[in-house]
Amino acid sequence: MKRTVIIGGVAGGMSAATRLRRLDENQEIVIIEKGPYVSFANCGLPYYVSGEISDREKLLVQTPESLKARFNLDVRPFSEATEINSEKKQVTIKSAESTYELSYDQLILSPGAKPFIPPLNGLEEADNIFTLRNVPDVDKIMDSLETTKPKKAVVVGAGFIGLEMAENLAKRGLEVTIVEFASHVLPTVDDEMAAFIHNELVDNGIIVHTEKGVVEIEDKGRTLILNTGEKIETDLVILSVGVRPENDLAESAGIELGMRGGILVDENYETSVKDIYAVGDAIIVKNQITKDDAMIALASPANRQGRQVADVIAGMPRKNKGSIGTAIVRVFNQSIASTGLTEKQLNDLNYDFSIVHIDGKNHAGYYPNASMVFLKLLFNEKTGELYGAQAVGKDGVDKRIDIIATAIKGGLTVEDLPELELTYAPPFGSAKDVVNMAGYAALNIMEGISQNIQLHELEEVKNSGAVLVDVRTAAEFERGNIPGFVNFPLNNLRDSMSELPKNKEIILSCHSGQRSYIASRMLEQHGFKVKNLDGSYLLYSVVNR
Repeated sequence: MKRTVIIGGVAGGMSAATRLRRLDENQEIVIIEKGPYVSFANCGLPYYVSGEISDREKLLVQTPESLKARFNLDVRPFSEATEINSEKKQVTIKSAESTYELSYDQLILSPGAKPFIPPLNGLEEADNIFTLRNVPDVDKIMDSLETTKPKKAVVVGAGFIGLEMAENLAKRGLEVTIVEFASHVLPTVDDEMAAFIHNELVDNGIIVHTEKGVVEIEDKGRTLILNTGEKIETDLVILSVGVRPENDLAESAGIELGMRGGILVDENYETSVKDIYAVGDAIIVKNQITKDDAMIALASPANRQGRQVADVIAGMPRKNKGSIGTAIVRVFNQSIASTGLTEKQLNDLNYDFSIVHIDGKNHAGYYPNASMVFLKLLFNEKTGELYGAQAVGKDGVDKRIDIIATAIKGGLTVEDLPELELTYAPPFGSAKDVVNMAGYAALNIMEGISQNIQLHELEEVKNSGAVLVDVRTAAEFERGNIPGFVNFPLNNLRDSMSELPKNKEIILSCHSGQRSYIASRMLEQHGFKVKNLDGSYLLYSVVNR
């Protein structure tokens, strides 16, 4: 009987085990798990902290007993793989009772990633600093919350887990401070989109420090010293400054590693050592857009990889096509999602690209409780290739980014977005969805019907002598405007366009871009040189709040 040994459970390892069993009833499948839980909902852990998920048992998806009963899997918790002998095809396993050798025909590594712990002075003496990666981690946090009754918490790092922890600690009644070394929260999205989330955090009482880092810890973790010299007093600290691949076992076995210590695999998930495969957060994948190596530590790709490696072992022609990094996070009453490449990544790669920002609604505007969906689309102006998208809003953000992620995976282009036939009824969507509208706006740029500039380019064009025109109503303009703009309301523009120069470039703005687009079509056909400020006053007001 063949034996497949899987080191590590959760998303990648358990998906591999259960899929392999469905394909092969006769193979022996052994799962080695260092911790007590082989199958748990790690993405749900922050919500247990606040009580939004009230039942701890809900976090435990499967037990060794249930997996044995349903799938005939040999699950061995509290067991650590300490060494791989690839020549003998054996793994050394250390448990509480003994150390033994376990032979394999195929070995699947699914070790995941571990939180990065920065080397800070005073860290070892601190007794109130935690990371969050698994159930024992959240148990320690909950025990501290219940026994020490902290009033203040600092979250170091404003990525997905950091923001989720900040929200859920605040919902428990703690005064929460975020410290993020990057220039903005959520460094995996672009700065102007992250501004929506920054404002949401502040509106909910979170103190946010960006472009700052913790350099030293004092008073057993009760005082954090920042690189600016500032001191923050706290009762509880959550470190959430990123993860590193759990690669010790692979490295000691002579398996080839790549960027940031990730495990290199081929299109069949096989490592550099024959019959040893790897999946999940520890491996290097191909970015499906750039074809470059990437590390994408997300649950959906890990689950897919686990299933696919089982297919490969079972003899099916399955290939790893790569990932594009689609992700979402909720922060109080706003959600932000992204897929593909960001503007920063595209600039770093020296790609030629264009951008449109579109303001839409989650469903028909006239139907009760409609809310904004603000969408950013990145694309190739010449070919129409879709590079990425980001969206923020109270509701419906997941739907729009999922659509664009599917379009990218399917090789669709800008030209296809207006053609997408999406469900419409007033409670669910709009007859022209924000994704359709993003396609129309991008197509206008591709076909030369419209030109735009980005907010960060405004100062440069202003200094070059461009005339800045806001086409909102006079009342809107009085309530707030971008410095340097003059007001020419759209409905009166035909009668007042003689006051505008034809020998200078005109930059148009409105609330979100729709009226300025109409104005640009009008003025251009009368001989004016015009461009639209993408995102208009809406984006400016969020970024400069």
